[in-house]
Amino acid sequence: MVTELEGERLPEWITSARAANDLPSLSRFARHLERDLDAVIGGLTLPWNQGVGEGHVNRIKMIKRQMDGRTGFKLLRKRVLLAS
Repeated sequence: MVTELEGERLPEWITSARAANDLPSLSRFARHLERDLDAVIGGLTLPWNQGVGEGHVNRIKMIKRQMDGRTGFKLLRKRVLLAS
């Protein structure tokens, strides 16, 4: 379903997962997916993703960890801008 972008199959998977009484964690996960079903189906169906944005966030967090709390936002901003 994930690799083939077949999000329209998600409701039937949720139904079968909720019926799995011997796996309470899976049943709970399926219940939580239903809270925002349209968004989850869109994420499993549409070809777009947040990869580039997440990569930038990861890079900024790495720079912040390297600084080890030595300074404030001004230096972090400068290092992020110079690193790109």
